[in-house]
Amino acid sequence: MELLDQLEQQSVYILRESFRHFERLCMLWSIGKDSTVLLWLARKAFFGHVPFPLVHIDTSYKIPEMIAYRDRLSMEYKLTMIVGQNVKALEFGKTFPATQALPEGDPNKISRVECCGLLKKDALANTLNGTWPRKKLNLKTGQYEIDPDKQPYHGVIVGARADEEGSRSKERYFSPRDKNSLWDIGDQPPEFWNQFKTDFAPGTHVRIHPLLDWTELHIWEYIKREKIPTVSLYYDQGNGTRYRSLGCAPCQSPIKSTAKNVDEIIAELKSGKLKNIAERSGRLQDGKHGLEELRREGYM
Repeated sequence: MELLDQLEQQSVYILRESFRHFERLCMLWSIGKDSTVLLWLARKAFFGHVPFPLVHIDTSYKIPEMIAYRDRLSMEYKLTMIVGQNVKALEFGKTFPATQALPEGDPNKISRVECCGLLKKDALANTLNGTWPRKKLNLKTGQYEIDPDKQPYHGVIVGARADEEGSRSKERYFSPRDKNSLWDIGDQPPEFWNQFKTDFAPGTHVRIHPLLDWTELHIWEYIKREKIPTVSLYYDQGNGTRYRSLGCAPCQSPIKSTAKNVDEIIAELKSGKLKNIAERSGRLQDGKHGLEELRREGYM
């Protein structure tokens, strides 16, 4: 069996196991290549239908094309699309872009990591546990409306890959968090071969990672094989640069690359040109330990 088929079958198995064991289940969709492959796999696992909500945390700083892509696919695939946001932080200007002109030392100046904590980590935690309002896409009107469902999600499917970044290599396929969504790296269940722990105490918050063994190259090879639609920001538009990883516009930078399509990205990855450049090197908020600290506190 080809490796892509093996990876696909294991991911489909984990998605089905998740649906079987977690009554309150959702999937995080960042609109990037990994979570979009995960969405594709979910549709395969359930024969074209995704039987759980997709959750997107909208920082309001995503590139407009990303939001348009999210809504287009949501309507086309008839997804239960839920959007969460830290409305108060945005209203009061407690963000990196809104305060970056302030002088160093100003108590109101927000760093990139603090901004991620407010707009991503806090928004995610409060969206998942239902303490902040959620908005749901109305598939008839194409508009977002307040979602009356305020119950917490206990199983959260995430498109994290072990090779993408150091802290993600410490994850399990089924990775429990505490009641505050905090992640104790030293307290993870063992996973030997294909034996996964799914019998957690009722109400346990569990992050589920069906793509853990996939690599960046696998993702792009699968996108090619399946003809999965992706955001054009991943491709060189003629200026010799493209995005390798997508985030908020003020905190991401493109890489030098002339890859204009999926085939050229695959060739670039196989050439070894990017082997010494971290995939998330363009994510300026990560810093030395920024992402792991955020993930310990509940960020995806």
